Amino acid sequence: MPNEKHYRRLENMHHAAACNRVYYPDIRMIVSEGKAEITLPVHERYFHAAKAVHGFVYFKLLDEAGFFAANSLVEDVFVLTTDYHTNLLRPISSGIMRVTGQVVHQSKSQILAEAVLYNGEGKQIARGSGTFVKGPTPLSADIGYAD
Repeated sequence: MPNEKHYRRLENMHHAAACNRVYYPDIRMIVSEGKAEITLPVHERYFHAAKAVHGFVYFKLLDEAGFFAANSLVEDVFVLTTDYHTNLLRPISSGIMRVTGQVVHQSKSQILAEAVLYNGEGKQIARGSGTFVKGPTPLSADIGYAD
């Protein structure tokens, strides 16, 4: 049965992470069972020298969508990304970036998730897939996992 309280706590944990202060308050995230969606308005502060969003932003959004989709199925510990493959398909320099992540396989030891990043017109701009495992860190208020 879906655990809405767990999903909201994961969303809060995401916003509490120090690395997300680069994006705050623009990033939006929704977590549900085996899925996550993140939106981020494009800003020049994310640009590389050719005036388009740098690949690190693509990777971060793809990995986080996969991560939170995976962690939606694990309610006791923080999951870890063990590998992540990224395909950058086209540049973006304005509008909105929206990524959807979904768990595609789960075994006793691993969770596989895929993510697709779209521009404001719904065109794919990147894809990714990753493997996630249970880590040693308990989900707790100490890491932002709170109401």
